[in-house]
Amino acid sequence: FLGAKGGVGTTTVATNVATSLAQLASGSTILIDLHLAYGDAAVYLGTEPRFSVIDALENVHRLDKAFLGGLVGHARGGLSLLASSDRASATPVDTTSVRMLIESAAKHYRYVVLDVPRTDVMIDALEPSSRIVIVAHQELATVRNASRIAASFRQRYGNDRVTVIVNRVDTHAEIGRDDV
Repeated sequence: FLGAKGGVGTTTVATNVATSLAQLASGSTILIDLHLAYGDAAVYLGTEPRFSVIDALENVHRLDKAFLGGLVGHARGGLSLLASSDRASATPVDTTSVRMLIESAAKHYRYVVLDVPRTDVMIDALEPSSRIVIVAHQELATVRNASRIAASFRQRYGNDRVTVIVNRVDTHAEIGRDDV
């Protein structure tokens, strides 16, 4: 899940989808908050994990099932969470490390849900993703950004993998559903 613009509810949507998937089978789903620092997924889930996505990215060479399992926190309903950090990363994060994290998680979980910030490193790491969901709402700048991002992603990843959703539909907004 990637927001077309900040504040469209991407973390809320990602958290709710991950929670719903986890209810299908406990232990089957991991939510990874790829906001390296100060992401909100852990807050939304009411957890305070001891480790973070930065710990995983700093140790991608060790990400077997046991090590990854030791890093994740657990939320209600059997959802595993690799949360954002409360500190900024001391070293730069590269696309390869993020991709390795996603691929490792996919080996150990049936569903891997990503809350993705709009940074080049994170966007470039989405190759292993089977579905990319762009979250928007009914504001002109957001619809424009969603359209541009979707076109770019469809060209890069194919039409079948990219979806745009509208969060918080307002039936009285100037931009209606048909306009979007």
